[in-house]
Amino acid sequence: MDAKELDALWQSSQIRVTDELAMAPEVLFCNGSVIGTLGNFSASTGKAKSKKTFNVSAIVAAALTNGECLGYSAEFPDDKRTVLYFDTEQSPYHCQKVIRRAIELAGLPTYRHPDNLFFSQLRAQVPDTRLEIIDRAIATTPNVGLVVIDGIRDLMFDINNATESSRLINKLMEWTDNNQIHVHTVLHLNKSDDNVRGHVGTELNNKAETVLQVSKSATDDEVTEVSASCIRAMDFSPFAFRINDNGLPEIAAGYTFNRQKPQTFSYNELTDEQHRTALEKAFANGAIKGCQNCEDRIKEAYAACGFPFGDGKVTKLKTFLMNKRMIVRENGAYAYNPDFYY
Repeated sequence: MDAKELDALWQSSQIRVTDELAMAPEVLFCNGSVIGTLGNFSASTGKAKSKKTFNVSAIVAAALTNGECLGYSAEFPDDKRTVLYFDTEQSPYHCQKVIRRAIELAGLPTYRHPDNLFFSQLRAQVPDTRLEIIDRAIATTPNVGLVVIDGIRDLMFDINNATESSRLINKLMEWTDNNQIHVHTVLHLNKSDDNVRGHVGTELNNKAETVLQVSKSATDDEVTEVSASCIRAMDFSPFAFRINDNGLPEIAAGYTFNRQKPQTFSYNELTDEQHRTALEKAFANGAIKGCQNCEDRIKEAYAACGFPFGDGKVTKLKTFLMNKRMIVRENGAYAYNPDFYY
């Protein structure tokens, strides 16, 4: 951009205390709490086979009729009633099952396709093409209010590339802000912990309006729990669903949540600078060969910084640090990555 263009952007970006600004329209709710507004994006996260897509089907069902489904309800304006759904993982046959499920949950007939639902199956496309298709669809489809991207990870080549992740999240903000729509995405959690995958997961947690966590019940294999991992509005009471004989999710009547808090690991409470200080101390002499040697040095360094951990917790801490790419393993040795994005 030249100086004139930058000056224009600088002027148009300013906000004054005297400006009259309207609150973003609230369009998606869960148990009475706002989880989605126009001009923002949200996400469903969960481990493989946790029934994330069943949960998203309920959100779509509520949006199709501006009604209620499971714990969700929708109130989109009349000129924002169209839903775009993009699936990047499943076959056409399984995508059609998702469509049928959402339509049945909405109480609509399955012998005709809803006029306000457009479903696109993008598994065969490369990430750049998927992104361009979504961009074009949002720009050219009238009355879009909700866009679902089931598989945001598949819009990028490297989930741990900080630059690519930042550009993708910026694209979500561009779509939502410029078109005043709500985008709901789906992203997997790591197998080893409850952190969203890669740099894009970190960016998503930082920028999303709401992050829903969909997880299998620890006490009943047939029940899935839905709670807020991150939410800007007032937190909602979690709910649970099970799949009925018709293959549809329904509220798990009589289900009792395990009120005992899961054991937390205090590395989540440390800031990026606290991690950085400890890691610089641990790797002061360069890369470390051997898993046990690495854990010993990490244990000593964190303890020296005022964060003592037992052996078991240090193992979990090392896994966490590697998932966040604060530590990388190269040529058989563990090395500190000072360019990590926490």
